[in-house]
Amino acid sequence: MNVSNLLKYCTLSMAVSATIVPSANAITPENQLVIGMSMDNLLSLDPASASGLDVVGVNSNLYDMLIELAPKEPSKISPAIAKTWVISEDGNRITFQLRDDVTFHSGNKLTAQDVAWSFQRVLKLNLALASTWKTYGFTADNVEQAIQAKGDYTVEITLPEKTDPKLVLYTLGSSPSAFIIDSKEALKHEVKDDLGHAWLTTNAAGSGPFKLRDWRAKDRVLMNRYDDYWREPSEMSRIVMRHMTESQSLRLMLERGDIDIAMGMSIPDIEALKKDDNVRSEANIRGTLYYVAVSMKDAKFSNKKVREAIRHLIDYKGINDSIMPNYGVLHQRPLKLGLPATLPEPGYGLNVKKAKALLAEAGYPDGFKTSIRVLSQLPFINIATSVQSTLAQAGIDAEIITGTGNQVYGAMRERKFEMLVGRGGGGIEPHPHSSLRSLVYNPNNSDEAKLTNFQGWRTGFFSPEINTIIEKALLEKDTQKQIEMYQDVQNLYDTQIGAIFPISQMVDTVLLRSDVKHYEGHQAATTRLREVTKER
Repeated sequence: MNVSNLLKYCTLSMAVSATIVPSANAITPENQLVIGMSMDNLLSLDPASASGLDVVGVNSNLYDMLIELAPKEPSKISPAIAKTWVISEDGNRITFQLRDDVTFHSGNKLTAQDVAWSFQRVLKLNLALASTWKTYGFTADNVEQAIQAKGDYTVEITLPEKTDPKLVLYTLGSSPSAFIIDSKEALKHEVKDDLGHAWLTTNAAGSGPFKLRDWRAKDRVLMNRYDDYWREPSEMSRIVMRHMTESQSLRLMLERGDIDIAMGMSIPDIEALKKDDNVRSEANIRGTLYYVAVSMKDAKFSNKKVREAIRHLIDYKGINDSIMPNYGVLHQRPLKLGLPATLPEPGYGLNVKKAKALLAEAGYPDGFKTSIRVLSQLPFINIATSVQSTLAQAGIDAEIITGTGNQVYGAMRERKFEMLVGRGGGGIEPHPHSSLRSLVYNPNNSDEAKLTNFQGWRTGFFSPEINTIIEKALLEKDTQKQIEMYQDVQNLYDTQIGAIFPISQMVDTVLLRSDVKHYEGHQAATTRLREVTKER
């Protein structure tokens, strides 16, 4: 290890040690869980605006939801704040009966009024996560009528538009916006009708198994056990999350026992730690996909033969074999793996000869120049480099343009890009519509529509035929017919050559000390730490 890295490691080690009870053997205390992770994207804690996997992992332990989805079987719904729920015969209304023994960290009772207010607040503030509920027809104008408290412990949700109520339940159990907020506590800190937004950006008002003690951006999150939690209180008295971005430092601290869990490590360090008897790994498949996208707003990529050529110029197997281990698994469909409707892999592969022929037919016998926008971090930049190399074999000269998330995805949202390597696709809810809505569906392709939440719109892919099937499938009550309709969409997307080429389904690999027990990473990132123990 060079001197610079050694100094960084020592600094990080001392920083963590300063927040926990010292131990002669550098092993974390048995009643505290210490996690090393990147907090670069942890910018706010407010459930109305805070998106991203990092904040979901934090808020899942500070707040409760109406219902929960099982970590390994996300289509299995379990009660949480809601004891029971009933879907009306016409599928237009869901009625929840709440527990009456839940208290917020403030000591206030959790009631149906808090639940209704929490969801109404998301639409009224109209921040990042309002789009989740807008897709179901909720608006700031109708939400007070659509989501109501019927007494202290009954909540009624009336769907403004026809949809599959199962999908709404999955969203209630997985969305970053579905956490229940203490309305009285939040409104105590309201400033200029912001419904407590400024305060909730750096504070919490939940009823979860842990209470927020301190959050310092890009530094640490400290959570203490909530002893009056309605379930059995956690054995962990404190959760310590440290901002750590260097994989080598994470590896060394995990080996020493300075941290219990490490997230976001590089492949070489993950592989090295897999040989350590004191460490184990856990891989969680997420619903999001790594992909190459092209903009059909660009004249070249509006040509179907050019898009087909691009599909033949991606080395799917090579990328997944050499770049994606511990990041993703080979997958080439717009639906995520594991759903009954997901078709077998189509078997796309690198075929330069075929691609050249297609480019010649499209009027580009000598190729063309283009650009690939990509995040300057693993594995995105390595995927882009691979694609750049294989495009060159067919005469396509692609310049790689790196940038931050706002720069890369911002260009995509503005439809001002040519090619892009990214990750997305929804897929949080275990329902085909979740993936297709995000990646394929595009009800209005005009620039004025600004449907930035739809990646189909971002890429300019517009298929009225596919849109119609997606809309009808969502309302189909016959399960087998619904599955067949979603399979039809995949086949059409294949023949119409969509603008997004899935490469790999995301895998989140977490490394843990072997004495950490009962940790279950969640596919939707709602990983709850209330049952974690240490066996020493």
